[in-house]
Amino acid sequence: MRTVQHLLRAHGATIAADGDFGPLSGAAMRHFQEAHRGTDLGTTCGQLDSPDLIVTVRLGDSGEAVRAVQWLLADVTADGDFGPLTDAAVRAFQGVFSPPADGVVGPHTWWALAAPTFD
Repeated sequence: MRTVQHLLRAHGATIAADGDFGPLSGAAMRHFQEAHRGTDLGTTCGQLDSPDLIVTVRLGDSGEAVRAVQWLLADVTADGDFGPLTDAAVRAFQGVFSPPADGVVGPHTWWALAAPTFD
């Protein structure tokens, strides 16, 4: 759930990205759903939310969405800056799980990285 929290923060939520999806994270998810769908689907993040929640990131980007990618990669420091080390780790991941290995974390790469997180 930490990934979802980082992505909610990328969309302006003021919650901690601590992996504890408690009442504040649930309220942020409901707010996000209402803003993007016009309805509250509940406090959890599901497949209907993930296309709106993801943020495409690449070399040179920074922020919470980058931090989420870095956290999912696990072998990169989650500092929020998409630099050469993050780019190399993304390309290595894409080469195995989500070709082509272009270094851009778009919908296909997000899904390969975070599918269990969005369930």
